[in-house]
Amino acid sequence: MSADGSLDRPAGRAGTPDDPVATAGLDLDGARSLDAADPLAGFRDRFNVPRHTDGSEQVYLVGNSLGLAPKATRTWVDRELDRWATLGVAGHFTGDLAWAPYHEQATQPMADLVGGRPDEVVVMNSLTVNLHLLMISFYRPTPERHKVIIEAGAFPSDHFAVESQIRQRGYDPTTSLITVAPRPGEELLDDDDLLAAIADAGDALALVLLPGVQYYTGQVLPMAAITAAGHAVGAVVGFDLAHAAGNVPLALHEWDVDFAAWCTYKYLNAGPGGIAGAFVHRRHVADPDLPKFAGWWGTAKDTRFEMATTFDPIPTVESWQLSNPPILMLAALLASLEVFTEAGGMAPLRAKTERQVRYLDRLLADRVGDRIEQVNASELHRRGCQFALRLRDGDRTADGKAVHAALEAAGVACDWRYPDVIRVAPVPLYTTFEDLHRFVEILEDVL
Repeated sequence: MSADGSLDRPAGRAGTPDDPVATAGLDLDGARSLDAADPLAGFRDRFNVPRHTDGSEQVYLVGNSLGLAPKATRTWVDRELDRWATLGVAGHFTGDLAWAPYHEQATQPMADLVGGRPDEVVVMNSLTVNLHLLMISFYRPTPERHKVIIEAGAFPSDHFAVESQIRQRGYDPTTSLITVAPRPGEELLDDDDLLAAIADAGDALALVLLPGVQYYTGQVLPMAAITAAGHAVGAVVGFDLAHAAGNVPLALHEWDVDFAAWCTYKYLNAGPGGIAGAFVHRRHVADPDLPKFAGWWGTAKDTRFEMATTFDPIPTVESWQLSNPPILMLAALLASLEVFTEAGGMAPLRAKTERQVRYLDRLLADRVGDRIEQVNASELHRRGCQFALRLRDGDRTADGKAVHAALEAAGVACDWRYPDVIRVAPVPLYTTFEDLHRFVEILEDVL
């Protein structure tokens, strides 16, 4: 990870003698040779891969929407069901898996994945709930400083959340909301335009809230540079990391990010609607003047059950908690975090992502290069797992929705995003190079 928050380029680049991706054949044997050399190949067996109607495993390329279920999830969840059945309410305080502190098991592994300190990271609620709670603390508009910068193509829930926060504080989104869009004729946000928008807003800017990875194009934004630019004009900087956590390396503490929130059901494989995560930099955590919505689970742990009505905030990000966490959802998350820890964290996963991205680039160019347009960035440091593909028919956009339906019918799990993009995401924990070869072969047949 470079100082500006972009992704470093490891050794073994295309064209070098030690680059197996550049020299591998584009036939099935070439794909299998890359799988045979993959140090993470064994982790696929830790996941349940859905079956196609013909009984074969799906080519599952939609982990950017819902990650696969770790096989251990059933064990983790069943264990808590058994504890509930045998212990009842005593399960809150009995044994090493007592439910009252249960969420603390996720703190260190989650902090490792997002580059935070343990006192800065907590799992709680859902993503948009966490964004609202954090904006209560960090969007503090005044008549002189009330503007918020988001991207023009923000995920709808983020846009809705920001607009509602502006209105709730008595301001008007038509004058308080700044949106930054790609340049005319371009698909991606220009890094310089983002930084210039922050500088131009200047003393009027209260908050920057941007994605770490853009959901539609898969573009990785320069999070450290954005944070520095926001702080330079006196603004607070937060990130929605829904498509970044578990996908790209993050260093939230080092980058001096003020706050962040993310879901866990995409690349973190915690199951549909899984419990979310939140980060608050430690320089804010103990600030007594920072407003926040308070709840029972945010007050001091040693006196919580004395039932006092004076709020005594936990001296960590846990003080943002409202209620006791959902144990079964946490168990599912812990099953997945266990796999991330055993895989060695984000560094080896990122290395495999880069290999798979370059391999799929080669396959697409060789087999269907004249029929597709990659909406995603071309530079590796601006890419995570996700490809965004627009289908072409000569000079016009093809019916990508029909192609998506045909891919699904042929056993490829991917997704369609309005208006005209098919998203596919090779997830390094469970996607094989043979999967990618099979995907392109099916795509070529469909086209």
